[in-house]
Amino acid sequence: MWALVLRLRSFGWQRVVGIAVGALLIVGLLAGFALNGSDEPPVVDTAPPTLQVSPIDPVTSYRKPVLVRGTAVDAVKVSIGSDTVTPAADGTFELSVRWGPAYEVVAVDAVGNQASTIAVTAITLPRMRTVHVTAHAWSHDGLRESILDLAREKRIDTVQLDIKDEDGVVGYDSQVPLARESGAATAIYDARTALTQLHDMGLQVVGRIVAFRDPTLATWAWHNGRPDWVVQNPSGQPYSSHYGPVAFTNFANPEVRQYNIDLAVEAAHLGFDGVMYDYVRRPDGSLSSMHFAGLTGTPTEAVAAFLAQSRYPLHEAGAHLSAAVYGIASTRPDEIAQNITLIAGSVDFVAPMIYPSHWNPGEYGVPNPNAQPYDIVYRSLQDFLTATAGTGATVIPWLQDFSLGVPYGDAEIRAQIDATRDAGIPSFFLWNAATRYHTGGIHPA
Repeated sequence: MWALVLRLRSFGWQRVVGIAVGALLIVGLLAGFALNGSDEPPVVDTAPPTLQVSPIDPVTSYRKPVLVRGTAVDAVKVSIGSDTVTPAADGTFELSVRWGPAYEVVAVDAVGNQASTIAVTAITLPRMRTVHVTAHAWSHDGLRESILDLAREKRIDTVQLDIKDEDGVVGYDSQVPLARESGAATAIYDARTALTQLHDMGLQVVGRIVAFRDPTLATWAWHNGRPDWVVQNPSGQPYSSHYGPVAFTNFANPEVRQYNIDLAVEAAHLGFDGVMYDYVRRPDGSLSSMHFAGLTGTPTEAVAAFLAQSRYPLHEAGAHLSAAVYGIASTRPDEIAQNITLIAGSVDFVAPMIYPSHWNPGEYGVPNPNAQPYDIVYRSLQDFLTATAGTGATVIPWLQDFSLGVPYGDAEIRAQIDATRDAGIPSFFLWNAATRYHTGGIHPA
């Protein structure tokens, strides 16, 4: 025994302890492998959080925030872009974000595992009982007050106010460079003051931009070395029509398109709730008598493409988008390059001008459309409802409050509004070029 101790002392205690510790580690590792039943390393957590996003409730304006709700079990963070929230203990979360057409929702757990999904938004526009108001009418105290009286009596909830009219004149002091350079910008009314007054009364405001019938821009372009901005005849001269010798700009031209989009976006930033393009079409007449420089495809496709180009910039600026279209366009899409189904895919609503005075006798089986306003409005709307079905766009018609061949008063206005309602449409736009309306034709809401 003493001999063994002496030998250990001579070997060195520290070396003995080191050997003992090493032996213990080896035994521990062997025991661990034996317990695991294999020689593989410990399992690493790679399971992502369980993410579910609830259907998003529609908003009524592109200016309203969107509330995204759902559950993200095992997540420590849920993000949409730079917006982030920490889920509750049970995984539920709510995140309010600026409007967008769709969002990628990302959930992350404590070790960095991710789960993601796409959430799509929707919008349901409020009812619009609307009258058209020109820039000059708004600047006239008496005409302006007559419109405000309609609102005070709850007969209307929306005003359609001209931004750019049939002459190409912009009714307020636009800061769009081309509007100023071409002489289109004026100071007929103050846009911010008008919008504040109307919004303070609880009214919506839809701005109207007459898009491609634009004598101001067309004349300026023709005389400033930009002939390709103008619709031409086959000989290379400006296309002349009953609208004037130089009246239509070229919808195939990128600068012309951008000018109208810039005006629309500016209007949205000013506070217009929506923008409606009118004359978003080619001139009426034989297509063989017109030349559109730079056009690829058909005029019908180009018009629809312009609206598609307009959609996101305008929505991002906070306004909805619509297009005024001819009543015949639902059945004759190439007559003026307005294919309703193509157009409806890029707008929030289509606004067909189904004025009874504009239909020929016998259309839709109505012997005298002008004298039968209920019948022609109700029947013509069916084709527009069919053409827009499944596109996401709704239909809000233009109705007439003017006399053309048949005297129109309260009864005729009411008949058109009733037909629109019976077709399942609670909204309408009333047109009178002089901004003088038959009050008794519009029931108080």
